[in-house]
Amino acid sequence: MKKEGWEEEAVQLLKDLMEIRTVNGKDGEKPAAEYICQYLNSRGVKAFVQDIGEGRGNVIALLPGEDTDKGMIWNGHLDTVDYGQLESWERSPWTPVIHNGFLFGRGASDMKSGLAAMVYVLGMLGEAGKKPKTSIQFLGTCDEERGGTGAKAIISGGHMMEASTLLIGEPTSCTVGIGQKGCIWLELEVRGKTSHGAYPEEGCNAVTCAYEAAERLGDWICGHDHQVLGNATAQITEIRGGIQPNMTPDLCTVLMDIRTVPGLTYEKILCQLETVFQDISRKSGGIPSLNTSIKNHRISIEADKYSWGVSRLVKSMEAVGIKEAYSGISYFTDASILAEGKEGMTTVLFGPGSADMAHKPNECVRIADYLMAVQALTNMAAARIEDESDN
Repeated sequence: MKKEGWEEEAVQLLKDLMEIRTVNGKDGEKPAAEYICQYLNSRGVKAFVQDIGEGRGNVIALLPGEDTDKGMIWNGHLDTVDYGQLESWERSPWTPVIHNGFLFGRGASDMKSGLAAMVYVLGMLGEAGKKPKTSIQFLGTCDEERGGTGAKAIISGGHMMEASTLLIGEPTSCTVGIGQKGCIWLELEVRGKTSHGAYPEEGCNAVTCAYEAAERLGDWICGHDHQVLGNATAQITEIRGGIQPNMTPDLCTVLMDIRTVPGLTYEKILCQLETVFQDISRKSGGIPSLNTSIKNHRISIEADKYSWGVSRLVKSMEAVGIKEAYSGISYFTDASILAEGKEGMTTVLFGPGSADMAHKPNECVRIADYLMAVQALTNMAAARIEDESDN
């Protein structure tokens, strides 16, 4: 398939990226972006770093293809979460170590293995002077683990090309990720009327009204499901209210974490909340009022199994012995930013890591899975998968 010794080169690239500390909130991702940029440029792939300040940066590259009508975007994020309690790690989390066929260290699964697989394939093609079937743009983004600053900067800077397929290298255990839940952090501010605690009927309890509104809305949300992603979820993650023990509270703020499935939009959620609160207000004498604000909004993602991008990925996987299997994820990724408003683009997730390893001590990735992902991505970029050889 590739030159002799490619497996060692691919693993070394992954180890190099893992050794560059990119903990979100502690380390800037720009050094990792600069490393990838230099790696690709030295192999004939044009790349540059988008500096967004405070030690943060994206790396953007383009490998022109034979055709221009069905371009692909490959995306991976540069940052990792923190290490957590160091005593929970059997090995140093910032020094990659190979043991029993696994590579251990922070970022091994989420998602420097997916990131490295993409970078290695593009570098290999560039060095060999081979054009992919279609143009491939690579977007290495910072701040995915928190606010998505990197993906937003790519969009606002006009750096994202038009494409038919967006491939996200998140850990899917080498399955085809065709679904991703959306996320809404919805804040409800309810105002009621204070009164003496001994005479609650003279007031309107804002805490009670806010809690009932959130619970009823949550029950309605959880009634929506998806064949791959399962049920939508909603829970109260923060609640603030109350004055003192003997006073009816006149103000309450509730924050909800809502995970949506395709078809459940925030417009529908706000409409249902309005209906619920109108009923609560009517039963409470029309006193309570409601204000809402969206603290975070990430769209849900759904890919058609029969789309060009999914079909091409499945064939590319099967060519290296990876069985066709589909999956979905409940957390959001940069896809929810990069794919927003692009109705004609297929978004699919594929990576060698396991989601079960993400954000945990002793994070690891099976090296064999990483190498199979490299081969599958090579096939996906190839002009004709059926003509792939070991030359």
